[in-house]
Amino acid sequence: MRMRFKPYARGELEACGYAYDFTRELRGIWHQSFAHPNQPMHLELGCGKGGFLAQLASAHPNINYLGIDMTDKVLVLAKRNIEAAYAEKNLPIDNVKIATFDIERIRYMMSEADTVERIYINFCNPWNVKANHTKHRLTHPRQLLQYREFLSDGGEIYFKCDEEELFNDTLRYLPAAGFEITWQTRDLHQNEPEWNIRTEHEQMFTEKGIPTKALIAKKVAKPDDAQDVAKEII
Repeated sequence: MRMRFKPYARGELEACGYAYDFTRELRGIWHQSFAHPNQPMHLELGCGKGGFLAQLASAHPNINYLGIDMTDKVLVLAKRNIEAAYAEKNLPIDNVKIATFDIERIRYMMSEADTVERIYINFCNPWNVKANHTKHRLTHPRQLLQYREFLSDGGEIYFKCDEEELFNDTLRYLPAAGFEITWQTRDLHQNEPEWNIRTEHEQMFTEKGIPTKALIAKKVAKPDDAQDVAKEII
């Protein structure tokens, strides 16, 4: 279902002290933008309405979080969900930020100085309609190689999806880009880990009887031919 344009979203986000609009100015200094710059930083790609990010960040004030998505109309909802979660716990909003940016061009927003220890990718667009569209997937090797630039050595990617095809292809993408899959499941809720936070999409698919596929992958040495593989994989 397509989300309607929200004319108030830009103004509301501009008035928010932790929301950024297509910023490149913080490239290389994201850590310094937080109240506690020495804390580790985690990143959610495609944070959407922010329900997952709000719960995660408010539960771990000792970690800095950055959520990225493409449009104001979803980020304004993320802002409101963050505010609600922090108000409920009576916490200051000082360890989470949200930003509007095209994730396919994330290299222009993040650099190797912006060391990230964990990346979350939850229920991203599978781009299954046309074969050549799969290169837009957030788990495609050409994207994974960008993430490597700022993901710390041994840093992890936590990935969840409902799509069997996307999950199977991601299992192939990750080793090609220099990631070791350390854990995986095709039914996350069968033996649900304590760390899991169910997203809005996750709950919706669960109610439809569609199991959530999930994995954790660790950054290891990059294959010498990774750039060529990224161009060839569909």
